[in-house]
Amino acid sequence: MAEKDQLVSMLGQTHPGMEREHNEDAIWMDSSLGLAILADGMGGYNAGEVASGMAVACISTDIRIKLDPLNGSKKDPLETTVQFYERLLQQATLYANQEILETAERQPECQGMGTTLVAVKFYDKMVTVAHVGDARLYRLRNGLLEVMTKDHSLLQEQLDSGLLTPEAARYVPYRNLVTRAVGVQAALDVDVQTLAIEEGDIYLLCSDGLNDMLTDEEIGYTLESAITSPQLAIDLLIQQANDAGGKDNISVIVARVEGEVVSTNGALDWLMPWR
Repeated sequence: MAEKDQLVSMLGQTHPGMEREHNEDAIWMDSSLGLAILADGMGGYNAGEVASGMAVACISTDIRIKLDPLNGSKKDPLETTVQFYERLLQQATLYANQEILETAERQPECQGMGTTLVAVKFYDKMVTVAHVGDARLYRLRNGLLEVMTKDHSLLQEQLDSGLLTPEAARYVPYRNLVTRAVGVQAALDVDVQTLAIEEGDIYLLCSDGLNDMLTDEEIGYTLESAITSPQLAIDLLIQQANDAGGKDNISVIVARVEGEVVSTNGALDWLMPWR
């Protein structure tokens, strides 16, 4: 296969924060695949670290195998490219869910572990997003920052019902109570969506250790630095979250859409989304 232009650049970093002894977050990214995964583990002594690590390992491995032209699964002829990638991310997340559950059953010290998750797959003019829990995906486009995922949390439910205002929500003590997580129960509802991407878009995957410490306005202002220097934006976001208290682990991945985004043509497009 011919050498392909890299259309999305990715950088990431994770930090334990200022109050936690262990870092239970995990990140993984591969620009050549257009794939990035961020997980925020929870439960048990160090078990959160096991759950998040298993999630990124299971999902990245499952997707790489299925995208391998020699070993991968074939696309249903009635399935669109978007449907294929949405199914791909959903099934990979469900696979991670089952593996984490089975590990917890075999190892008593891991019982009760789980992880929140956000994963993205870029291809053609699209990005497919899989999301469980309160790890987030932000998009910065033409100076406007938007949250592209909705938290699966008690706090979000109360915001949706009008019981809390966004201003009051920043001060409630139960911000981290999630209503959905990977590896907690056999039945898992994975939120999957596909978004159109544009040249110059900047996407931020983050654990709640970032957005619990910084407002969206602060995140957006700092993320503007990624236009010229993604690494600077990452360093600043982590430093600012720590300066604000660093009460949890902090993980960020910045993905920047570079150059012209072009659609591919041909019978094997679903296997070769980048050219």
